[in-house]
Amino acid sequence: MAAPQKNSAVRFFAELPILAAIALALLFIIKSFIAQPYYIPSGSMEPQLHVGDRVLVSKLAYRLHDPNRGDIIVFPSPEDHSAGDQGTLPGKLVRGVLEAVGLREPPKTILIKRVVALSGETVEGRDGHVYINGRMLIEPYLPKSVVTDDFGPTTVPKGDLWVMGDNRSNSEDSHIFGPITESSVIGRAILKVWPPGQTSFL
Repeated sequence: MAAPQKNSAVRFFAELPILAAIALALLFIIKSFIAQPYYIPSGSMEPQLHVGDRVLVSKLAYRLHDPNRGDIIVFPSPEDHSAGDQGTLPGKLVRGVLEAVGLREPPKTILIKRVVALSGETVEGRDGHVYINGRMLIEPYLPKSVVTDDFGPTTVPKGDLWVMGDNRSNSEDSHIFGPITESSVIGRAILKVWPPGQTSFL
């Protein structure tokens, strides 16, 4: 009886690299086209999202509908002009897998902010609040103590979005680098998945 058990163990270890490759391929497909966890790297979205929290980012959301005001989105910083990661292929794969499961911080050039103004709208920071087309924007997701610095007025170009962090005093966002292109959006944060016991829809 020992021989069949030995053959079974040999088959298992022989098939293990194939199973691992399939798992990595599925993970890559899910990360690239469907959804992936995202590690919150800064306090710009406090108090709703804190450093170290993880959120699930849908990459399908904006194939079904246009961005809406109030959506929390992930996108590359428009101020990043680097030529890209020049690391080795194995290193890139390892980093990609760790980022895909939310165990590694994303590059500092990947940002998470809230959509505040849409294409064609005129946005302005005045008297501690945001104004859209001259009317004060009601932002129920902000604590009452939050004050928005003065900026603008700025008309958001066609195909662009105006994004801001909830932590207005500690956020590098559109009031610094201007609107972002809608086509650059990686996805919409739809669910807070970490830490345990604090899961919530966004």
